[in-house]
Amino acid sequence: MTSFIQPSFPTRHGGVDRFEAALCTVQSLRRGFDSTKGLGLMLLAAMVAALVVVADQLIETWVDGHLLVAWVALWLLGFVALAVFSMPARRLAVGAIGTLNGWSARLAQKRADQRLWALAKADPRLMADLDAAHRHSDWR
Repeated sequence: MTSFIQPSFPTRHGGVDRFEAALCTVQSLRRGFDSTKGLGLMLLAAMVAALVVVADQLIETWVDGHLLVAWVALWLLGFVALAVFSMPARRLAVGAIGTLNGWSARLAQKRADQRLWALAKADPRLMADLDAAHRHSDWR
């Protein structure tokens, strides 16, 4: 009598599946990350903190018996500052990130051009290709 054994083993390791799921989660988080939000929040916190410190110094002079009123006024000022400075801080952060991205792109292009030129000086074929491309662009 003949009997066949057909075990069913998994074709993939469970650890690999868990790692790939974690990697997909990390990649989806990175796609949703906006660096301007973090910068905007830090700028907003700095502006509000500076305003609260100044308000605290001003309130401290007339606080003698009105500590609760001064505390409420300080918190009210903090929340008003959050509301007022949120959009300017966001715009400032977006502008700063845009400026830095443009500067970085120009710097990268300049370095790439310098490397290409250094290679072209050493390789006559590459120099001929660059010369032909330059002549072709002048032709149009």
